[in-house]
Amino acid sequence: MLSQLGYQAVSLTGAALVLVGFAGLQRGWLSREDRAFNLLNFVGSALLAWVAIVDRRWGFIALEVIWALLSLPPLLGPKRTGARETR
Repeated sequence: MLSQLGYQAVSLTGAALVLVGFAGLQRGWLSREDRAFNLLNFVGSALLAWVAIVDRRWGFIALEVIWALLSLPPLLGPKRTGARETR
């Protein structure tokens, strides 16, 4: 098993990945259909879910597992190509 510092490192990495995806979306660098956005969300939330499961934090388990599952369909669907819509 990981040390307390190890769990903190995993949870901070997960949070950073989710926040990078969110910042990219907010700044217009990513769209919600981008594989990169959904991959950041999936990996980040999966890491956070794992830490929540180990720590038995049921509210966070529900949040992070559902967040990860919602990130999967765009990752598993057909790859989109072409320019993003501009307004």
